[in-house]
Parts: sequence; structure tokens; C-alpha cells
Amino acid sequence: MTMMERPSQTEFAPFFADYVSLVLENDIIKALEQQIDDVRRQARAIPPDLEQFRYADGKWSVREVIGHVGDAERVFGYRAFCISRGDETPLPGFDERHYVRHSDFHYVKAADLVEEFIQLRESNLKVLRRLDDARWQKRGVANGSPVSVRALAFIMAGHVRHHLRVLSTRYAVARG
Repeated sequence: MTMMERPSQTEFAPFFADYVSLVLENDIIKALEQQIDDVRRQARAIPPDLEQFRYADGKWSVREVIGHVGDAERVFGYRAFCISRGDETPLPGFDERHYVRHSDFHYVKAADLVEEFIQLRESNLKVLRRLDDARWQKRGVANGSPVSVRALAFIMAGHVRHHLRVLSTRYAVARG
């Protein structure tokens, strides 16, 4: 099945290569499912008094990082949904800094942001599990670049891994 094969470099913009490279598994559905537990486990390790922590001036707080992960899940999932349905409308990009700046993440507990992410991930998984081989291979345009549904699934997984790593290393939290 195509969904179990890694996307080729022609299926996504070079910007996403780092995210795709973080996904070593071929079974992307299993990897996406496993991340639900990974995110919950790491979020439980964040002390409440560090949720507003920023490792440097101008950097996002822990809550903002988690909120951003949810925003990106929503955007990548929507892109995969549209493209899998054969929608040929070019999909817009999104400026993650703008989205975070105009969010209310600083008022929302990390646990609530994590649960929102999990609900989004579970919804995206319901869509992805139903795709046949042809839909996994469909390509569209998002943020001015070609992308396949399969690549978007790998990007989703890699994006979460990237930010969990950032929380562990730069923020020194969420090592649970």
C-alpha cells in the first residue's frame, strides 16, 4: 500500500524535508497513532509553573508551542482532506507566528491544548484510515508548492516530533 511507503522528495517542498526525515517508520498511520500517547506523556511532565516559560526573549512559551502544534495539525489535516477529495484549489500557507500572536494560548492550560491536539489528531486519523491507495497518492498545491496526501501525513508526524524535541531540549521540559 502506498500509505506505507515513504513519500519521495518530489511530493513535498524542501522546507518540509527535516520533518519527513524525523519519521523513520513506514507505517505512517501507526506512527500518527503512537504520537497521541507520546504527546500525552510528555505533556504530563511539564510542571504547571513552567507552562509560561520562554527559553529566550521573543521565543514562544511552552503553551504557545503546544498551541502551535495544534494549529499545524489543523492546517495539515485540512490540506490532506482537501487534496484527498480531489480539490484542485491551491491551498494557502499560514504564518505560524501570526497565528500564535493572535491566539489565546497564554490563557489556556497546557493540558487543555494537548487534549485539543489529540482531538484534532484523532479526527485526522479517521479521514486518513479511510483513504485508498489512489487518494494517498493525490497531489495538490499548498503554500505555493506541490504536496501529496502521503507527504502531509509524514509532515504531520515529523512536525510533532520536532516540537516535542524542542520542548525537551530548548525548554528543558516535557521529558516524561
